[in-house]
Amino acid sequence: MTSLLYHFPISNVETYIFIPPLFSFLLSFFCATAGISGAFLLLPFQVSILGYTAPSVTATNHLFNVIAIPSGVYRYWKEKRFYYPLTILITLGTLPGVILGYFLRISLFESLKNFKLLVGLVLLVIGVKLLLDLIFPRKQAGFSPEPIKTIKIDLLHLKFEYDKQLYTINNIALVLTALIIGVIGGIYGIGGGALMAPILLAFFRIPPYVFAGATLFGTFLTSLLGVIIFVVGGIGPDFLLGSLFGLGGFLGIYLGAIFQKKVPQKLIAFFLTFILFFISYEYIMSFFRT
Repeated sequence: MTSLLYHFPISNVETYIFIPPLFSFLLSFFCATAGISGAFLLLPFQVSILGYTAPSVTATNHLFNVIAIPSGVYRYWKEKRFYYPLTILITLGTLPGVILGYFLRISLFESLKNFKLLVGLVLLVIGVKLLLDLIFPRKQAGFSPEPIKTIKIDLLHLKFEYDKQLYTINNIALVLTALIIGVIGGIYGIGGGALMAPILLAFFRIPPYVFAGATLFGTFLTSLLGVIIFVVGGIGPDFLLGSLFGLGGFLGIYLGAIFQKKVPQKLIAFFLTFILFFISYEYIMSFFRT
């Protein structure tokens, strides 16, 4: 086994060569069913388990998304479950938000303590909303083999049909929400899918079977931009470690996208609720840590 032990010189991480792709595969497989890559859990794994504490760990996390996510997006597209109108709306808000967030990070938010507390409390509210929806459920859409049918799309609204149910989305509200998520992602260096997916489910009431491909694609774009920004800023990722994580995630997200149609929406909602409580707890508790 010692022959498989490898030292990554850039990150100064030493671990068995199979650990990064194995962990990212398992993580991405389950997270992909909810339309997220799992990068929000990969970061603490790198920091706490592998001991990767350098600032470039965030860039490495972004690199994981860039390599891993395209397989899942392709799978959703192949199965005609990649809904372009929703993807465009999310992208219109997220991309400028990430750029704005980056500049806010290097100017107003050099100290993130108070801002993290605010975000943690907001996420806690969203988590409570999802939990209440689980306890007092409304009728939920199941998986439908039929493609999503756009009924109407204009500047203000998107109306579509899925599983014989009609959905109407306020485009301005969705783009503004994506913008806020993008700003948070730009400040913290996360793709934003773990924040966007629960909001789409809790407040816009869009089924995961509809938004999964869109949130993954949005995370891919923001992470690609994140890698570029970090490289230009002189804090590039550990390309070898990030690539190993990415290869495991590539396979995990692809298989997770296939598996999603077999998972009940209630189980996906439960998983997203757990994720929100986990993130909000970490953000709120970080305020009280020295």
